[in-house]
Amino acid sequence: MSQTFFTYEQQIDKLINEKNLYITDRKFAEETLEQLSYYSLIGGYKEPFKHASSGNYKHGVTFEEIVALYYFDEELRTLFLKYILHIERHTKSIISYHFCEKYGELQQEYLNPDNYTLTPKNTGEVYKLVDSLQKTISLPSRYTYITHHANKYGNVPLWVAMNALTFGQISKIYQYIPNDVQSRISQKFPHVTERKLHQFLTVIARCRNTCAHGERLFSFHIRETIPNTSLHKKLKIHQQNGQYTLGKQDLFSVVIAICYLVKHDEFKQFMSQLSALIIKVLQNCPHLSEEQLLKQMGFPQNWSDIICLQK
Repeated sequence: MSQTFFTYEQQIDKLINEKNLYITDRKFAEETLEQLSYYSLIGGYKEPFKHASSGNYKHGVTFEEIVALYYFDEELRTLFLKYILHIERHTKSIISYHFCEKYGELQQEYLNPDNYTLTPKNTGEVYKLVDSLQKTISLPSRYTYITHHANKYGNVPLWVAMNALTFGQISKIYQYIPNDVQSRISQKFPHVTERKLHQFLTVIARCRNTCAHGERLFSFHIRETIPNTSLHKKLKIHQQNGQYTLGKQDLFSVVIAICYLVKHDEFKQFMSQLSALIIKVLQNCPHLSEEQLLKQMGFPQNWSDIICLQK
């Protein structure tokens, strides 16, 4: 749609007359556009239903199918965020434990750049991280527990500050803490090296931001990449020029990261819920094939086999 203002009625007429979209219930369409907005709904979820050449919708595509894909993506964000928050909670706990085990409970320790691994390349980033940590615990604070510890004890231990830190900050702390501390933390996750854990946390943090900001998730793609894992090989994911084509920078890469960072029973629950969402949206979108949806998500056709190949 152009930047010209259109009423809801005009938006619906445009979809019917110019784009050949089937709309049988104009009242439902108008109420939906009012709730979600044309830009969020049509702009965000129309592409899988359109012919690439003409830009028109495939014959028979209905307004309800686009709505179904929109709500699938909403439920997808809720599902991924639930398990990412579990990983975040666990990661915050073990990072604060092992950092304080080595350096103690005083805030000056995690605010000291010398307690991180400094190199000519990352010194600026470490100081930037420390500055962000300082701002997080500075008064006045919107966090009552930080205000309480700062006023009563003159100190905000890392395990207290952790609750206020973003996953991005957590990922950076892990990236720059000394190798011996990284090693103790990564040992809590079977089959995960220090470097792999950093890469997993980076991808997880990017996905968390996408979920938290309500951005489109099913076609998630990022610049960062996760490492090659045994799961890539076991799933026989196609390679091009020696590189895996799926499960590296897409939503399936997040699934792989979750697989390595949660317990098996929890991952089984996640996979069951994910499979149910995919089945549901395909039932509600007859003009969206399973192959097409999985391709958009970066999932291999045998993606569900990951549950029996876990790690």
